[in-house]
Amino acid sequence: TVPNRSSYEVVNVTSKHIYPGLVLVDSDLGLVEVNSVRATFDYAEQGNFNPNVRSLVAYNTDSELIPTFRFNGILLAQSTPSSGIISGTSSVVQLDAWNWEDAAYHVDDAIHMNWPNKEFSPRWWMGETNARTNPEYEKLVSETEQLFADALAYNSTTDKNETNLKLEAMKGLFNGEQALFIHTSDAKAIIAATKMARKYGVERIIVVGGYEALLIKDFLISEKIPVVLNGIHELPEYDHEDTVFPYKMAKEFSDAGIEIIISGGSGYAARNLCFYAGTTVAQGLDYEKAIEAMTLAPAKALGIADRAGSLETGKDAMILIVEGDLLDMRTSKVEQAYIQGRKIQMDARQQWLYKKYSEKYGHDIDGGR
Repeated sequence: TVPNRSSYEVVNVTSKHIYPGLVLVDSDLGLVEVNSVRATFDYAEQGNFNPNVRSLVAYNTDSELIPTFRFNGILLAQSTPSSGIISGTSSVVQLDAWNWEDAAYHVDDAIHMNWPNKEFSPRWWMGETNARTNPEYEKLVSETEQLFADALAYNSTTDKNETNLKLEAMKGLFNGEQALFIHTSDAKAIIAATKMARKYGVERIIVVGGYEALLIKDFLISEKIPVVLNGIHELPEYDHEDTVFPYKMAKEFSDAGIEIIISGGSGYAARNLCFYAGTTVAQGLDYEKAIEAMTLAPAKALGIADRAGSLETGKDAMILIVEGDLLDMRTSKVEQAYIQGRKIQMDARQQWLYKKYSEKYGHDIDGGR
């Protein structure tokens, strides 16, 4: 049957650009409000192993940072815990909600693991020039592996005498329902963490950071592991590197055959996700590949590609209407966005204050965004 379109709202997008809504991976949005006020921190728990800690229930839909992310086209975000070795369980949220239940888009999508450092960088402010060995490394790795062994054994039996919340929370890792996000930039750590996870049957693995991932590109390709790049605008890690190497990483990873996901990392600056992608395009990454790295690629990694990440029949309407080039901060202006087909509000405190003081001083307020 042909749907009756007589009651549909017609939106004139002549000369505008249409993009899928952007997906932000590895974010503390809604978990931190003011960096200098510890009471607003909800991303961390005490202890090294907290797989049962769920970021979703701490997600604050009233955060004043959320509208600033929507202004730049981010409509979905992975709300991520980030302390200890096993930080906890993340969830994907949509950025137009009254409470965390409404915000939930994909609940408990992944477990996050910060692989222990084998060495610590020299403390230059103390005059150190050599890396320091971590005396706790072997112990922490052993404890991490024991947790995975216990979790696999626990979740492989139906005869449980009592519920273990920590082990129960890891069930999805072994049946493919959850991904394991490995947070490390060290090439050897990536290999060690991946081999340990594979040993216990973890199917879906994503590396976050991966600064040295090019050194093990064949390993990542063979294991089909995507890499989340969250330091596009950071300084080079090593003194001998090109000063713009972080800008070029996305292209080099892509050329090497490694699937990339562009992220803005933690903090309020992650709202500039689209402009980070613009930097990678300026350094040679294919434009369509940059768009994919913020839309379909993260959607696949998060297990939501059947609903989001691209503009296709049958998927949720996550749509951006943009004047200018979304990746160019000189021209980008997200005029309207739709989350699951809902037209969302595009104004917040920043626009209200702009209008208030523009009117006070008699300034032209056309294009207040």
